Amino acid sequence: MSTLTEEILSQLPGDVLGGLRRSDRTLASIREGKAPIPTVVKQSQHDRGVVDWDVLICGGTLGILIGCALAVQGVRVALMERGTLRGREQEWNISRRELQVFLNLSLLTDAELEKAIATKYNPARVSFGNGPEIWVEDVLNIGVDPVYLLETLKQRFLAAGGKLFENTPFVEAVVHPDGVVVNNQFKARLLIDAMGHISPITQQARQGKKPDALCLVVGTCAQGFPENHTGDLILSFTPIQNQCQYFWEAFPARDGRTTYMFTYMDANPQRPGLEALFEDYLHLMPTYQSVELSQLTFQRALFGFFPSYRQSPLQTPWNRILPIGDSSGSQSPLSFGGFGAMVRHLQRLTQGIYEALQTNQLSAKALALLQPYQPSLSVTWLFQKAMSVDVNQNIAPDQINQLLSAVFGEMQQLGEPVLKPFLQDVVQFSALTQTLLKTNFAHPEIAIKIIPQVGLAALLDWMVHYGNLGIYSALFQLSKILEPWDKNLPSVTKYYWHRWVDAWKYGSGGDYFDE
Repeated sequence: MSTLTEEILSQLPGDVLGGLRRSDRTLASIREGKAPIPTVVKQSQHDRGVVDWDVLICGGTLGILIGCALAVQGVRVALMERGTLRGREQEWNISRRELQVFLNLSLLTDAELEKAIATKYNPARVSFGNGPEIWVEDVLNIGVDPVYLLETLKQRFLAAGGKLFENTPFVEAVVHPDGVVVNNQFKARLLIDAMGHISPITQQARQGKKPDALCLVVGTCAQGFPENHTGDLILSFTPIQNQCQYFWEAFPARDGRTTYMFTYMDANPQRPGLEALFEDYLHLMPTYQSVELSQLTFQRALFGFFPSYRQSPLQTPWNRILPIGDSSGSQSPLSFGGFGAMVRHLQRLTQGIYEALQTNQLSAKALALLQPYQPSLSVTWLFQKAMSVDVNQNIAPDQINQLLSAVFGEMQQLGEPVLKPFLQDVVQFSALTQTLLKTNFAHPEIAIKIIPQVGLAALLDWMVHYGNLGIYSALFQLSKILEPWDKNLPSVTKYYWHRWVDAWKYGSGGDYFDE
């Protein structure tokens, strides 16, 4: 007898079920520590002579964002993509404020940006268990059309002198003292790795280390739902099951309505895979959206897993190689990374890479400052731990829902300046401190329950990052006062100073107000 997953995915064009099962096999090999460690980066002590480009980017789907931004600034950029550079059909959800960077960097005109927006909705809901519903405006309420966006950026990239190599997969890189040679063919001063979570360069740099956490996501875009112009940012309506707390998201989309179910977990091989999760998703969907599956016409299925490492963002041991986006793990363990994480850091990376090229600061040590430690990311590890359950842990079925309902309720009372940044994966010292104090006073019983769940070691580790979040906030405020003096610094010193200021700014969530 076929499962619901087999029945529904077999209706979709292409081998969707096969793709789901291939993803599950990859996931299983990572959990079991059997994923092969590639050797794709080698080093040579000999110069190679003439350099073709300043920057070579591997991975086009999100690499085109940074590629276009650099090309517009006059940098000689080449972009390699293993297939054809084309956006997916499914919209990317983001907040309107975050899209301003495309105008700031002259990547899109106002008219092009408006055309790239496929859907808009308001408001969005946050709700846990039987707790109250919280409604917010203008958070992840914009659906960007990836096909139009990438095609427009591709044309701008080519017009600015960029070179695109499609159907050209990355095979190997040799780092020479004077440049990087890729596939024994392309030579650049700097190689940027934008190949994502399972980039072979990233896998080699991490040397087979298992992820510290995983987020598994399944979903669909379908037509036939009752009319609904609102969305869900994060919602749960079931207790813990299969040692997982299931969370949901929903967005109005051009082709219907998109719904996702996701959950946080460690990399233990006993954990369920994507196909098992998809089966639960389909069984729970009618309750979640008040609709029978037979009423829906499925347009496409969505699924993936997102590994997170405590040692993030990744800093590679090689000169002249810089991982960005998901390759670097520069998202928090709570977010899915991808488009939103790339956009958030786009301005910082564009300016930083440009300065690194101008001052020839392309050593591993100099490039590491472009992917610095950020306490604003590190503090979220405790939140991820509080939203997941260990394999053999026994906690009350509604404990996670009760915790989240209490915390978000206090955030709502503190107002949008506290709630909105957090919903966009930006953690700030003042907002976090206010939330913790208010929650502890109003719900002392929850704080008592959380310590055994997350463990004392995790709590002590978190306190270090929390303290650093406060220090980075103070240092960023100080850097604003010192800003007039940086014009007089030598160019190399200026590169290092700017990277420290960026680390304090993004590491304290100080970028949120500036975009």
